[in-house]
Amino acid sequence: MPTNKKELRLHYKNLRKELTLDDLEEKSLAIANNLIQLPIWSKTYYHVFLPIEEQKEVNTEYILHLLSGKDKEIVVSKSDFDTRGMSHFLLTDNTKIKKNEYNIPEPVNGLPVPSATIEVVFVPLLAFDVSGNRVGYGKGFYDKFLAECKLETIKIGLSFFEAENQIEDVFESDVKLDYCVTPEKVYGF
Repeated sequence: MPTNKKELRLHYKNLRKELTLDDLEEKSLAIANNLIQLPIWSKTYYHVFLPIEEQKEVNTEYILHLLSGKDKEIVVSKSDFDTRGMSHFLLTDNTKIKKNEYNIPEPVNGLPVPSATIEVVFVPLLAFDVSGNRVGYGKGFYDKFLAECKLETIKIGLSFFEAENQIEDVFESDVKLDYCVTPEKVYGF
């Protein structure tokens, strides 16, 4: 079994490729349903990633419906590939979403929201372990963003697959998750 980030990244990208569109929808809905169990619903500002369809990421549309049904403030991001930073905007009915050159759906404009305001972040990932470490695409966008958030910001990974026992090459700068939600269960760290 793969245990370092590079091998895990490859392994889970391949597992994702095997998912059908039906699998993707079914598993994404199961993840959203499992989120309801978490003690996070008293917060106001929730950051949600918009999925890269080509990468078969978790479809967060179900989470968006859940949040708007609970009248929460939804925040989405725009990535800057030069600085590896992210800027955040309130998602409203007027927000225009456009895919960037990497097929990441992003807000074109909108009301800026500082990282320190965000209380809950749903984090995209490829793999995670039983200690709350995660493997993303390796560009460091989320580690940088999560480091800008307040310490008490709740970080929730979303994964189609269950936890690995251990990711070997974890760095001190890697920000750990508080929870990870899969179609099968909720992990708390």
